[in-house]
Amino acid sequence: MKKTLYSLMLSDDVVRAVDALAHRMGTNRSALVNQILAEYTDMVTPERQVQDIFRQIGEILGTDQDLVPFVAPNAMSMSMKSSLQYRYRPTVKYSVELYRDREGTLGELSVVFRTQSQELLDAMGQFFRLWKEVEDELVAPYHPAPVEYALYPGRFTRTLDLPGRRDYSSADIAGAISAYVRLFDRLMKGVLAGSLSARDVEAEYIRWLREGNTIL
Repeated sequence: MKKTLYSLMLSDDVVRAVDALAHRMGTNRSALVNQILAEYTDMVTPERQVQDIFRQIGEILGTDQDLVPFVAPNAMSMSMKSSLQYRYRPTVKYSVELYRDREGTLGELSVVFRTQSQELLDAMGQFFRLWKEVEDELVAPYHPAPVEYALYPGRFTRTLDLPGRRDYSSADIAGAISAYVRLFDRLMKGVLAGSLSARDVEAEYIRWLREGNTIL
């Protein structure tokens, strides 16, 4: 959404109150005034839509025993925590960031993991590479722009996008992200536990797509 510089005549008391509220909310004066006016005129801004998407993801995953969602007020990202069935029960954090400008990609998923076990680090790295190979075959053909992946020490990232030119509602996007993270988490845990092979991962991904889940 395009933004333009405007001048407003406001009383000093109003400005102090707005600045104090903006500080408590972790934002700035311009962003807060824009949000207040958008809500008053019932206009859906990108920030408001992102918050709506995150709220719905939280509701979808609210009863999930494996993924615990956390949404910070007025943030453009949210996180989900999952515990691995591994020694010392290390945790994995999924962070979803959505962009204001939807002309490019929808956003990015980050998988952050902290462990002192080199064995676990190696196993997770192998799973992430397997995941990319599976998606290169099954998902890439549906996206006009290539999906971007990156693997860093303790972090795996992947861009998020929605295929086609149709308009996706907040509910569509929230459902797609929730289903995707659930699939990723379930298959990763299966591989790390030794109950799923590389072939199983591909078969499960194909079955998931055939069930009608939205491709990201």
